[in-house]
Amino acid sequence: MTESEKKASPVSDVGAWAMNVISSVGIIMANKQLMSANGYAFTFATTLTGFHFAVTALVGFVSNSTGYTASKHVPLWELLWFSIVANMSITGMNLSLMLNSVGFYQISKLSMIPVVCVMEWILHGKRYSKEVKVSVVVVVIGVGVCTVTDVKVNAKGFICACVAVLATSLQQISIGSLQKKYSIGAFELLSKTAPIQALSLLVLGPFIDYYLTGRIISDYMKTISSGAIIFILISCSLAVFCNISQYLCIGRFSAVSFQVLGHMKTVAVLTLGWLLFDSELTFKNIAGMLVAVAGMVIYSWAVEVEKGAAKNIPHSKHSLTEEELNLLKDGLEKGPIKDPEFGESK
Repeated sequence: MTESEKKASPVSDVGAWAMNVISSVGIIMANKQLMSANGYAFTFATTLTGFHFAVTALVGFVSNSTGYTASKHVPLWELLWFSIVANMSITGMNLSLMLNSVGFYQISKLSMIPVVCVMEWILHGKRYSKEVKVSVVVVVIGVGVCTVTDVKVNAKGFICACVAVLATSLQQISIGSLQKKYSIGAFELLSKTAPIQALSLLVLGPFIDYYLTGRIISDYMKTISSGAIIFILISCSLAVFCNISQYLCIGRFSAVSFQVLGHMKTVAVLTLGWLLFDSELTFKNIAGMLVAVAGMVIYSWAVEVEKGAAKNIPHSKHSLTEEELNLLKDGLEKGPIKDPEFGESK
């Protein structure tokens, strides 16, 4: 790696994080205007996600066609399996939000960090330092304090929440695993999975949304306003950057780091909601956000400590150096090697 590449890497890492935070917060704000009763009342969340992946697939197709990105082979069964898990994550989250209270929905989201840690340990044997574990607990407590209010749960909602958490955790771990397994870039992998997800969500989405809301999207489309169309296009455009940056972040770092980043977005959304939409911001919210931010700072420090410790671990020697090979070669050419003590051939 050249000196310029070494310098560019941290910059590109920060760029990936920044792209994800900005696009994610932006898409939440756009969707809030699009889907709220005070906005355009477009309540078809699953179908909207299908639109997102359709636009992402189109961008991927154009990129591959123009030669900007190269298409690498990934077995179709792996893409189908991944898409099923990803769609289960989206559907499970929507059903969980509908069937459970907002408080329990937030708790289920907070449980993803420990679930991801356990799944990575089971699937990849990955272990975490004490510092990382402590920082994760601090983040979860902080976000829990500022977001969890009423907690009501029922059997159906609990099952949907469990499916959503497991599917989302597995999907995020799989993004990193597939990139490493097939040496494929974030955008190249996304351009292969997006068409499958788009097709399945656009076919099944209207039925899921009808079950969730009791409304039919075709009826809405007959009287759709130009403002709603503009916000759908804004949402889809931001989704491209959001999807790309998600794959980038998980590929560069880990699913756990991406979850921690996700809670930073929660803090940003609460703050922007207070600034832009006059949402109430209590002392409890502020205290929770400060604890969460402190946890994120500790997590960043803990990850750096882990990296430093990994670099200092001496690597065992599995092969001969070039100098040793030359000495051995010279010895073989000159004849049998003698023991210097006894003058006997070995």
